[in-house]
This record gives sequence, C-alpha cells and structure tokens, in this order.
Amino acid sequence: MMLHRNAKLGPAGRFALVQAIEGGMSLKAAAAAFSVSPATAHRWWHRWQGASEEARRTLACLCDRSSRPHRSPRELAHELQERICACRLQTGWGPRLVAAATGFAHSTVWKVLRRAGISRPPRPAKEPANSYEWPCPGDLLHMDISRYARFERPGHRVTGDRSRTSTEVERRAGYDFVHAIVDDHSRLAYAEVHRDGRATTVVDFLERALAFYAEHGIVARRLMTDG
Repeated sequence: MMLHRNAKLGPAGRFALVQAIEGGMSLKAAAAAFSVSPATAHRWWHRWQGASEEARRTLACLCDRSSRPHRSPRELAHELQERICACRLQTGWGPRLVAAATGFAHSTVWKVLRRAGISRPPRPAKEPANSYEWPCPGDLLHMDISRYARFERPGHRVTGDRSRTSTEVERRAGYDFVHAIVDDHSRLAYAEVHRDGRATTVVDFLERALAFYAEHGIVARRLMTDG
C-alpha cells in the first residue's frame, strides 16, 4: 500500500473521515474533527464518491497515488535512452564519462541510468558472518580487565561547565577495574568491580568465577581443584 511518509491520516483515518461525512457531518466539521484541512477532507471524499464498489471494499481508493505524470513530453526518446544504457553497460563508466561519450547532459544521463537501475554498480554479495562457538561449555573462557576512571561530579559533557578549582584538578578519584569472564559456548558472563588489577585480586576473582560456573554446571569441579 502506498502511503506518503508525511501523511496526516492513514487508511483507517481516511475511512473514518469519509464515514463521518457520509453520516451527515459537513466537510469543514469533519476536517476540524480529524485535524486536517478542508481541502484534504474534500479530496478524500471526492475520491470516495467516484470510486467503484470494489475500490471501496478494499479501500484502494483511499491509498496515495503516484505523483509521476501520465505524460512526459520532454523525456528523452527511448532509442537515446538505450544508447546511454548501452554505453554504461559496455564501458562501466560513471554518469559523467557516459555523458561526455554520448553528448548528453550529466543530469540527463544520471536520470536515465537511475530509471534503468544501473546508475550504480551492483554491490558484491556479502559473505556470511563467520561466527564461531566452542563445542564444549567451560573448555574456553575469555577473560578481560577494563579500567574505568571514577569521578566525583559530572563533567563538562553533561554540565557544559569546564571550570574547575585547583583542588579539583589536584584531586584524583582513581579508577575502577572491571574483571569479566565469558564462556565461549554458552556466553554466560561473570563480572566483578575491584579497586585494582593486581595478581592477587585476579586470582581471587578467577576462583570465584570458576565456582560460579561450577554452580551452573558449566565448568567441571576437577578444574577448580587442579590448581
């Protein structure tokens, strides 16, 4: 169904409009009730009156019509359009080179090629996504540590105020370290936020993460005792 992107009323609203007018409401009152201009109400009412029973039953008469004119006397002759398209297909040139070779204006060549669907070269087919997944849960765990700066108040991106006192400049709020592990098969993740990324912190986090996965039946318990 053709529907203009800025249309005030959709098919259901247009049908309700003509139904209201058929019920005895004036065009001006119906236009005010549906928040459209009297000209719009008159247009849809006129199309409804002149439509056939089949068009009324399917609501085809309430669809937007194409704005393309029925006749284009100044349109380039069909033989000349075929000449432009043939030059494009034989050489692969763009509209400007085709215009220079055929002697037509660049805008005319572009319109002809666009109408024929060959204004741009065909896009290469995209390769399917190369997604992978480890076959056994718990056999491959991805671990990462990300560092995020702490702050005491929102920065200038939020407040728009870039001014800071010397005390604020010298004060260091520090960083938070997010430790995360993701199972490659199930994509089940476990994460914690810590004050540092030292070895002892990482080891303790890993033990808790393995216990978490063991509770969910992903990591075998012997893996926890092997270390």
